[in-house]
Amino acid sequence: MQRVSMWRFIAAALFAFASAASTLAQAQSWPSKPVRMIVPFPPGGTTDIVARSLGAELQKMWGQPVVVENRAGAGGNVGADAVAKSANDGYTLLMGTVGTHSINAALFAHSGNKMPFDPVKDFVPITLAAGVPNVMVIHPNVPASSVNEFIAYAKANPGKLNMASSGNGTSIHLTGELFKTVTGTYMVHLPYRGSAPAMSDLLAGNTNVMFDNLPSALPHIKSGRLKALAVTSRVRSPALPDTPTIEEAANLKGFDASSWFGLFAPAGTSRAIVDKIQADVAKALAVPEVRERFVSQGAQPGGTTPDQFAAFIRGETDKWAKVVKTSNAKVD
Repeated sequence: MQRVSMWRFIAAALFAFASAASTLAQAQSWPSKPVRMIVPFPPGGTTDIVARSLGAELQKMWGQPVVVENRAGAGGNVGADAVAKSANDGYTLLMGTVGTHSINAALFAHSGNKMPFDPVKDFVPITLAAGVPNVMVIHPNVPASSVNEFIAYAKANPGKLNMASSGNGTSIHLTGELFKTVTGTYMVHLPYRGSAPAMSDLLAGNTNVMFDNLPSALPHIKSGRLKALAVTSRVRSPALPDTPTIEEAANLKGFDASSWFGLFAPAGTSRAIVDKIQADVAKALAVPEVRERFVSQGAQPGGTTPDQFAAFIRGETDKWAKVVKTSNAKVD
């Protein structure tokens, strides 16, 4: 019996060694064909900007095309669901967001709706790509030049102002809901299928205010087509050093609602491939030209390990679940 047990142990050890060697070989040869990076929002928004900037650098490193594919809808759920149901071979990745992986589950449950995927069980976190503050921007037709003036106008005209967002469950939406809750104001929420179409209507004056991701709003702030009243992070952004935080501008202690973007793979993707992607993303974000491009747009480059990213997501999920509950936000 001891001899049989010994041979079983040896056989199991050999099998484990062979499996590990096979996985390592697979990771070393990856990628051997084009890699798809799904962006769950339309072109032109910050998710798209981050994905295309990063994808261009990874394409140089990998010697394979990195094809950015936009699949918008349901606050990012359509694109995320497509990746969740893809092969777990590392060739289909998701540029996920705080919405798809920290907000939507709580928001949809609070609204009595079912998510098409499980943001924890159906994905493997790879790395944080970038973190960005949101910025409160208004069309020049709104008679306000500060956050306090905006609050006063909104309270004097309840329901008159329209608040655009990139969709239900996005940080742009929830930041606005949090602002409404803590200021006691009421604005009509108008969800779009992404930041770019929402921004187009704001620029046209069809909507009044938006808590957009800074990178996609920055060009319109600099051109003077929009007025930036405040950033939504705890500290000022180097990209807009003269723009106060909402906490500073309106004495709203503890107000902090920033966005983030990160890479995910379908559940079951080998850790060796995940680690390779993470290491390569970290290298890409350390390239001076890439880093400067991100920083100049108001983004803070990431590059965290898969375990660090997973821990970060857990904290963000708890934080935004409280925002959903406090604001009573629902899917419109």
